[in-house]
Amino acid sequence: PPKTSTIHCMSSPPPSYDEAAALVATYAAQLGRLRPVVERVELGRAPGRVLARPLCADRDQPPFSRSTRDGFACRAVEASAHIPLAIAGITRAGEAPAGELPPGSAWEIMTGAPVPPGADAVIMLEHVATSNGHVKLEPKRNIAVGENIVALGAQARKGDELLPAGTVIAAAQVALAAACGHAALEVFARPRVAILTTGDEIVPVKSIPAPGQIRNSNGPMLAAMVVAAGGEPWLLPNASDDARALDTSLSQAMEADLLLITGGVSAGKFDLVEPALARAGAQFHFTGVRIQPGKPLVFGEMPRHRNATGNAMGPAAASATWRPPIAVHSLPLFGLPGNPVSSAVTFLLFAVPVLAALAGSFEPGPRFALARLAQGTEKHGKAGLTRFLPAKCTFGVDGELPEVALVPWQGSGDMAAMARSNCFVVLPEQSNHPEP
Repeated sequence: PPKTSTIHCMSSPPPSYDEAAALVATYAAQLGRLRPVVERVELGRAPGRVLARPLCADRDQPPFSRSTRDGFACRAVEASAHIPLAIAGITRAGEAPAGELPPGSAWEIMTGAPVPPGADAVIMLEHVATSNGHVKLEPKRNIAVGENIVALGAQARKGDELLPAGTVIAAAQVALAAACGHAALEVFARPRVAILTTGDEIVPVKSIPAPGQIRNSNGPMLAAMVVAAGGEPWLLPNASDDARALDTSLSQAMEADLLLITGGVSAGKFDLVEPALARAGAQFHFTGVRIQPGKPLVFGEMPRHRNATGNAMGPAAASATWRPPIAVHSLPLFGLPGNPVSSAVTFLLFAVPVLAALAGSFEPGPRFALARLAQGTEKHGKAGLTRFLPAKCTFGVDGELPEVALVPWQGSGDMAAMARSNCFVVLPEQSNHPEP
């Protein structure tokens, strides 16, 4: 498994956001050197997957010099002389290239059609006047060599690498693969992410909560976030605040590639997750980080059970459906705080880079952008804590920076505020009391 130094134990001060993020990034980079299982999927199922083999051009791109406009293929020097050029023929998209363009002539051509040999430019249809089978460039207009033409092989040559392994596939990558004749692609298997919610107060979504109970919102939320980050969510049954129940759930989770636990990671009397992890032999890289929300975050890894041959295995490893995880000897894990906003923030900041590495992706995240605060928005951090607050970003116009405004919220349990947000404002920690 990746080797990282433990920078915080229960008795030492928690790391800053930058320190914790650096440790997770180092861990993810080391984990990323291991390659996940490769599988082949049809092109229609490829979006969101990670390319396992480079995508190469099967022929020159484009395979012929093609027009980017409806108009007339010509020799630029003749057209710019503003003399009438005889219309020698016409080619539509999909038709074979025409023969050599005769001197003193033009060739009517459609967008995407091959340019006839001898022509070195295409005049746009709206820039010419036609009369008696001839075409003439409008006065005061000129055309340059290569204008409105994409030359043969200008985008790529046969055999060129167009996309490297590790690229996350989206619509543009699908289009490129299709243009290269790939009906299927080799991609990395999605990492299986076990999601364990904890707490006696948690009831299923379809239940009517009794007094003091709440529906399980973290499980579905994290499952959706795992899918968006390229993983395969595995929702485990909720574990009650009981040592035996937690031990059973942790044993079951050994079959995952990554474990997310929500709730039970604070210092309360019934916060039993860290002791359960300790019983399972977990190594803690840090237990707490100086952020708000999400301060009680736990990051570590658990050793896997081993069979007589020395291979790592979970309780059901003999099952034909179980795929050995990428991190064979240990299970990376995050203990996320139970409040939904805290859970979401810590997942995005810390779990996503590890999940990306497990998926074989070169895009670890998280992503930050410079923006200006809306008028009246709080402009200071908090002593000793980097703050990540739900906000709404409006993209600027005419080169202006995006503008962000805080969404009013009632703390890290306010799911409605998070649902109305599309980003988080980051307020760096302050060593002194903030100014008014």
